[in-house]
Amino acid sequence: MAQDPIILIIRTLGEMYAFIVIMRFLLQMAHADYYNPISQAIARITNVPVVAISRAVPRIGKLDLSALLYAIVIKFAVIILLFLFAGHALPNLLAVLLYAVIGVIDAILTIYFWAVLGSVIISWVAPGSYHPGPQLIQQITEPIFALARKVIPPIGGLDLSPILIFIVIQIIQSQLKAFVV
Repeated sequence: MAQDPIILIIRTLGEMYAFIVIMRFLLQMAHADYYNPISQAIARITNVPVVAISRAVPRIGKLDLSALLYAIVIKFAVIILLFLFAGHALPNLLAVLLYAVIGVIDAILTIYFWAVLGSVIISWVAPGSYHPGPQLIQQITEPIFALARKVIPPIGGLDLSPILIFIVIQIIQSQLKAFVV
């Protein structure tokens, strides 16, 4: 019982840092404004390990996978630490790696879900906002919106692409959960 707060702290800090690293990957993937203050903070927090990994991992075209790999490493380490502090035996490392990869994919999908929802709300409430937060949300989601608009073009000024994105995210997340169990 005395270890429960430690487990909570490890899980919370690990998940928060993994979220920041995943955000760095998504910002790079969307070619978001690097000079946005939020982007700058994320880059500063994650710079040292991501740059070190990027020296060892080659880019795939314009895509830098070092932040994604670092997020998987963080998730892997958090899972191992949780097992150790809970007093359990060390699990199969391949299974832990699989859980870490699925955890990162699920986190990316969750971030996109909330970012798309936020982008829809921003488009109603504060279109063209100059605040760094809404700008970043719209920069992250615009590539996904563009992809979805190729499948469902706007109909009479009504953009139905968020609905398609939500459905696809829900389907993928349900398959990930079925795969883990």
